[in-house]
Amino acid sequence: MAAPTEPAPRTDLSGLVKAYDVRGVVPDQWDDTTAELFGAAFVQVTGARALVTGHDMRATSPGLARAFARGATAQGADVTETGLCSTDQLYYASGAFGLPGAMFTASHNPAQYNGIKMCRAGAAPIGQDSGLAEIRTLVERWSDTGAPAPSPAGPGTLTHRDTLREYAAHLLGLVDLTAIRRLKVVVDAGNGMGGHTVPTVLAGLPLDVVPMYFELDGTFPNHEANPLDPANIVDLRARVLAEGADLGLAFDGDADRCFVVDERGEPVSPSAVTALVASRELARRPGATVLHNLITSWSVPEVIRENGGTPVRTRVGHSFIKAEMARTGAVFGGEHSAHYYFADFWNADTGMLAALHVLAALGGQDGPLSALTRRFDRYAASGEINSTVSDQSERLAAVRTAWRDRDGATLDELDGLTVSGPDWWFNLRPSNTEPLLRLNAEARDPHTMRTLRDEVLALVRR
Repeated sequence: MAAPTEPAPRTDLSGLVKAYDVRGVVPDQWDDTTAELFGAAFVQVTGARALVTGHDMRATSPGLARAFARGATAQGADVTETGLCSTDQLYYASGAFGLPGAMFTASHNPAQYNGIKMCRAGAAPIGQDSGLAEIRTLVERWSDTGAPAPSPAGPGTLTHRDTLREYAAHLLGLVDLTAIRRLKVVVDAGNGMGGHTVPTVLAGLPLDVVPMYFELDGTFPNHEANPLDPANIVDLRARVLAEGADLGLAFDGDADRCFVVDERGEPVSPSAVTALVASRELARRPGATVLHNLITSWSVPEVIRENGGTPVRTRVGHSFIKAEMARTGAVFGGEHSAHYYFADFWNADTGMLAALHVLAALGGQDGPLSALTRRFDRYAASGEINSTVSDQSERLAAVRTAWRDRDGATLDELDGLTVSGPDWWFNLRPSNTEPLLRLNAEARDPHTMRTLRDEVLALVRR
């Protein structure tokens, strides 16, 4: 008797569908065919009758976006293509038009990657717990069985609408820069979408803009479009000094994050930017709630309280922050990774709006940026340090055991492991996608911070 035939292996997209988005190598992990299935699944899960799409400057982005639109229109949805745009420009369209959206980008990842950031109407996030798992399940099933049947009512329509000027006008309606003193600002777009949005947003303002790497090029010929890595802002820091500029701005690949360099060429921590913007938002809305993730500096909740606000500590990640923004009615939220969220921007993240706040704050007084941000940067921080480990759980447990009974230490596990003392704290989190543990440490003085950092790293890397 012949052995029973084994069923064909089921498609597994676990390596492609992450906690908050879709991201992987093209065409090894996904291609236009997969993108078309994602478009169909997006419509079925969200029930969207209309949606908006956008894409970055990567060579594969236009094709993937159009394939997604084919899948969506086949299910009867009308698709508005915004074409080239930043991620926060796509969020603008989702919020302003009241439509679900899909942005094709791999943010700061290398050229061979691409991805989809999806949202519901009003830029509400779609993550594993809010629809992404269901979308993945449908795409996996259809990858094995074939595309879903088209809508019996017929296909939806496909139209194009450029939203860049509308997006710029919305941002400039939130921050008034017309009366600031003239500033010289160097902007490093990293060959990403900042080269598309910055010229329109900053046009006509009292700014002398020195552009760096504004040419849209998804191969990133000058440096990775990830300003969180200090190696990628070396050129910006040098150019700020060479130009005698008042500050420098660096955007990541899809221009939803913005990093700041002061007039000395020194990086301004995202925590200091969070505190600065929080103080400005609280001046407009006294007593409001402001969110900060658990890796931002102790200075952030201190500044929020000093300005009459209520700080709320959250997990890391945009889907958690956006959900908390909606739940608490927060006016603003900031992360250590330079994601900044605004109630006036549908609770979505926009680095450009944060940059406008920094420009307005600096241009509204006479001192340099280093003096302005000094009061928001009060502690010694390690920055994020990654360690490759064979067993994340085992190493985390070793650190937990070592610190559990320390005098004065408190432990919490809101996101990874956070251990706090009277003059210091550290957080150790596992990466969702790589065999890494991420350490952030802070203390009231550099010596304590270094001692703390080195002790934790010794346990992690043992």
